[in-house]
Amino acid sequence: MSNGYFVGWRTFQIDYFYFFKISRHNTLIYISIDCLIAIRDLVKRYDNLTAVDRLNLDIHENEVFGLLGSNGAGKTTTIHMLATLLKPTSGTATVNGFDIVTQSAKVRGSVGIVFQAPSSDDMLTGYENLKLHSWLYSVPRQVREKRIAEVLDLVGLTERKSDQVKKYSGGMRRRLEIARGLIHKPKVIFLDEPTLGLDPSSRESMWKYIERLVKEEKITIILTTHYMEEADMLCDRIGIIDRGKIIALDTPSKLKGMMGGDIVKLKLVEKKRPNTDMLKNFSFVHKIENISDDGLLVLSVDNASRNLPIILKYIDAESVEYTIPTLNDVFLRSTGRNIKEEAEGGFMEKYARYEQK
Repeated sequence: MSNGYFVGWRTFQIDYFYFFKISRHNTLIYISIDCLIAIRDLVKRYDNLTAVDRLNLDIHENEVFGLLGSNGAGKTTTIHMLATLLKPTSGTATVNGFDIVTQSAKVRGSVGIVFQAPSSDDMLTGYENLKLHSWLYSVPRQVREKRIAEVLDLVGLTERKSDQVKKYSGGMRRRLEIARGLIHKPKVIFLDEPTLGLDPSSRESMWKYIERLVKEEKITIILTTHYMEEADMLCDRIGIIDRGKIIALDTPSKLKGMMGGDIVKLKLVEKKRPNTDMLKNFSFVHKIENISDDGLLVLSVDNASRNLPIILKYIDAESVEYTIPTLNDVFLRSTGRNIKEEAEGGFMEKYARYEQK
C-alpha cells in the first residue's frame, strides 16, 4: 500500500488510516479506512450547560450502531449535529467523508432519517408518499420507478402500495417510513425508536426488516432505542452516553461481560452483613456488593448454576435468584440509573426545543 499526501481536504493514506487536514480548524485528524462517521472532540454548549462534551467516536461502514442514553444524556444533541440540524460549538465530525459544518448539504444527501412519529401523508398511498419523497431528494427520473419498487419490496409493502396510508397498521407505517428514508440511497440512516408503540409480534417483524435492510442495502444504521433487548438483538456495537460523554463502548456481548459474570442476589436470613471473607477466596466470585437495607447481598459469579451451591454453604439465605447480565444491568452500572422504557419523544420531534447557536 503506497504512502502519500495531498493538501487541504484531500486525504492521504498510511497503512490502515486516512488522515484529513481540516482547514477551518487547521488540525489533523485520523480516520480508519472503514470509518463512515468520525467524531472528533465534538462539543455543544447552551449557556452554562454542556450537552456534548468533547465526544470522540468512530462508526464503521455497514455497522448497526446503538446510541443509548437517558433523556438529557446528550444523544439527541449528538444526532442533531450529525444530521446538520445543529452547529457544534467546537470540534468536528465527518459523515461519508463530508464535514458537518462546511459541507452540510453533502452530509444531508448522504443520510436518511426515520422519525419516531409517522410523518407520511395519511391521505396519499404508500406509492405516492415514496414518489413525493423521491422528487424532494431529486432521485433521477430514469431510476425513480425502479427505486420505489426496490424499497417497497425491501419493506414488504409491494402488495399494499396502492392503499392509503391511513389504512396501514402501525407496523406497516413504520416500514413505509423506513422505505421513505431509503429512497435516495443514503450511506447512513438514523432510526429513532423504530419499534416504539408496536406490539411484540410487530416488533420482531420490524427487527427482521432492519436486518434485511443492512444486508441488502449495505447501509450504516445509527439506532436510538429505549428497548435494551432491541439494542442487544440488532446492534454490532453500542455506545452508552451520559452527561455528553461516551462512558461505555463495545459489542453487546463484551459490554455484558463487563458485569463479571452472572448476577446472584441473596436475601439473607438476618439483615446484617455476613462474613464474606471465604467468598473472596473463590476465583469464580468477581464482585461482592454491599448489603442493602433490606438484607440483599449481590454477587457477580461465573456460572452461577454450578457454583451457587458452594456459595450457599457459607451464606445463610432465605431466598436466592440469579440472572444472566443484560444491557440494562450494564446501563445501570455505567450510569447509576435505569434507562426509561418510555421514550420522551423522538430526536427530530424535539428539534424545535433547541435554540440555534
